[in-house]
Amino acid sequence: MTDTRRRVKVYTLNEDRQWDDRGTGHVSSGYVERLKGMSLLVRAESDGSLLLESKINPNTAYQKQQDTLIVWSEAENYDLALSFQEKAGCDEIWEKICQVQGKDPSVDITQDLVDESEEERFDDMSSPGLELPSCELSRLEEIAEVVASSLPSPLRREKLALALENEGYIKKLLELFHVCEDLENTEGLHHLYEIIKGIFLLNRTALFEVMFSEDCIMDIIGCLEYDPSLSEPRKHREFLTKTAKFKEVIPISDPELKQKIHQTYRVQYIQDMVLPTPSVFEENMLSTLHSFIFFNKVEIVGMLQEDEKFLTDLFAQLTDEATDDEKRQELVNFLKEFCAFSQTLQPQNRDAFFKTLSNMGILSALEVILGMDDAQVRSAATDIFSYLVEYNPSMVREFVMQEAQQNDDDILLINLIIEHMICDTDPELGGAVQLMGLLRTLVDPENMLATANVSKMLLFFCIPFKKTEKTEFLGFFYKHCMHVLTAPLLANTTEEKPSKDDFQTAQLLALILELLTFCVEHHTYHIKNYIINKDILRRVLVLMSSVHAFLALCALRFMRKIVGLKDEFYNRYIMKSFLFEPVVKAFLSNGSRYNLMNSAIIEMFEYIRVEDVKSLTAHVIENYWKALEDIDYVQTFKGLKLRYEQQRERQDNPKLDSMRSILRNHRYRRDARTLEDEEEMWFNTDEDDLEDGEAVVPPSDKTKSDEDIMDPISKFMERKKLKESEEKEVLLKTNLTGRQSPSFKLSFSSGTKTNLTSQTSASSLPGSPGSPGSPGSPGSPGSVSKSTPQTAAITTKGGLVGLVDYPDDDEEEEDEDEDKEETVPLSKKARLGS
Repeated sequence: MTDTRRRVKVYTLNEDRQWDDRGTGHVSSGYVERLKGMSLLVRAESDGSLLLESKINPNTAYQKQQDTLIVWSEAENYDLALSFQEKAGCDEIWEKICQVQGKDPSVDITQDLVDESEEERFDDMSSPGLELPSCELSRLEEIAEVVASSLPSPLRREKLALALENEGYIKKLLELFHVCEDLENTEGLHHLYEIIKGIFLLNRTALFEVMFSEDCIMDIIGCLEYDPSLSEPRKHREFLTKTAKFKEVIPISDPELKQKIHQTYRVQYIQDMVLPTPSVFEENMLSTLHSFIFFNKVEIVGMLQEDEKFLTDLFAQLTDEATDDEKRQELVNFLKEFCAFSQTLQPQNRDAFFKTLSNMGILSALEVILGMDDAQVRSAATDIFSYLVEYNPSMVREFVMQEAQQNDDDILLINLIIEHMICDTDPELGGAVQLMGLLRTLVDPENMLATANVSKMLLFFCIPFKKTEKTEFLGFFYKHCMHVLTAPLLANTTEEKPSKDDFQTAQLLALILELLTFCVEHHTYHIKNYIINKDILRRVLVLMSSVHAFLALCALRFMRKIVGLKDEFYNRYIMKSFLFEPVVKAFLSNGSRYNLMNSAIIEMFEYIRVEDVKSLTAHVIENYWKALEDIDYVQTFKGLKLRYEQQRERQDNPKLDSMRSILRNHRYRRDARTLEDEEEMWFNTDEDDLEDGEAVVPPSDKTKSDEDIMDPISKFMERKKLKESEEKEVLLKTNLTGRQSPSFKLSFSSGTKTNLTSQTSASSLPGSPGSPGSPGSPGSPGSVSKSTPQTAAITTKGGLVGLVDYPDDDEEEEDEDEDKEETVPLSKKARLGS
């Protein structure tokens, strides 16, 4: 077996700052003659080819991350990483690296970014400062060398930054940049590129303030166009000045705010597009650049938030019917970007931001925008709405409940969201999935306030009556919105099969069912009343006949969630409407295919058996046993039958239950009052009055002899035989005259499972229960007995009984033959008419 400890993936960092997977193999370490040193070797697990051969350089900084990752740089722009399958393998290779470099394996990085001798450190500390070469064209190469040599040492970086700040050096360099461009001095421009890149890596806010000022930022970008590794310079300045256009959807009167927006855009462009891909270690040296952008965004949001005139004009134009579509799209896109900026704010600042938008009427504006025909505008409005729901769903709930008092259901914000979900034109329903997630958040009781937010006065008693947010909002949702959500489901399930069964419709119905299933799990009487009053489950189960397996499974999952609640209101509804019928149909239609549908249906019946849901057990056996009795590759249905028989026996014969308890425990079970009297008598009896070895039997029991105990049993057995013969006569009469039964007709060809004539015939099938068999043979799903008739009817029995299982009963073998059902001619059995 291959040692998985040394199994690794090899990664290299590309120009887009993404790690490329170079292959999977096994790593080892050893001396390589060609490289003259200990090296890391990775050979591919597929063909044994060499994926990596890297010498462990004593001066290379290796870094261990997340216990299973080793990262290092081999060249200026060539970063490598080994990702281990197991921590133990990573630790072994790390120890080898540390051993070669003479480091303690407990460290996470083998070299400091600064590796200077004590003498150098002493010299740096004692020296007064760093003296830069004079800023001349002829000395650009020397300046570039000074900057590059200072980067590895924190002290030298500090001194270099101070020298650049104090002498106004950056502006002098930019003057040389203009000279080099005018003279087309390519070598000088390449040196300036290296110098400016090195200044970025100094990671100093004071330097960034100078570099990103209005006077300097475009020249800084110009210096970075001349990368020595490129044959032609880039044209970043041309893009920023000619292609990128600044749009003021609402005029900004504050010049400082306008300048801050320009600066932030350009610095973001430098970070994302202009600067070369940083190595793993340079990434940490640009942290101040990230912070500069972050704080700029915070300032922009704050300044816009304080400008009341700006926000007032924004929302006024958004909701104005006279605003043209193009202008409205720009306004919505601005608002979307405005909300995206807010995600960088600290929690307290974000609270103030969304509170301001709420006060300005953002939800009312969204309601107007979502009612428009422009798909792009609606998409942007949906993104804004998602920011609001994720931030504070209670704020959205409060708004929609308040507007319900003034507007019709059709134009309520939440109904507009549902309609957009239903009418999503995307074949993959990307927008519908997003909207369904938002609706789920809104109806989730977990994020609803537990405290009361509405108070009413009961007039007669003057008692404050308070509703919680959960009670109030769910009442609103089921009254005003649920009918909109379920409309596509109800419209598509009016017949026995879905009226539309294309892929996009199936996806939409699956989304609706997912949300309804969530409601069944998390809501209580609201969803229960809705399902029972609107007969939702029956309509959902129509989808079991869909050609799309995922939709049929969604319908089954919905029913499984209801069954899992073990709620007798639901159970009575299921039994009254015979709602197991489409499930059994789907199970039989699935035939011998061993798939998710087969397993899911069996699991539901197994749950009913294991959890002993008595009413459903009786219903399934009485109505569908003949269709299921030959399923013997699992014991679920036979187990259900056994439970049912035990229930029936205990319900019809409570005295037998009592007698068996006597025989098993050798004592009577008496009521509590009798026990209390006898216990008192026991404690009042003096132990000296009892002879040694004499059993203490209460007076009420001493008079009973063995004959008295056995007499009721023999009488019961006689009555049982008489009752069974009467039941057979009644059954024949009922089947001839007809009685209410589920509208379910099972017809099978010779290749489909039938054998519904009797219990005893099922036992004669070849193959042992539970053993797998080939499709179509006994012992596999959908197995068939060829000697059985082609059409079968399912009989119905009445009675709900309790379940008590006594595997050690003395009478079990004696009663077995008498409990078996007599074979009734098929023509006389009760049929399930279509």
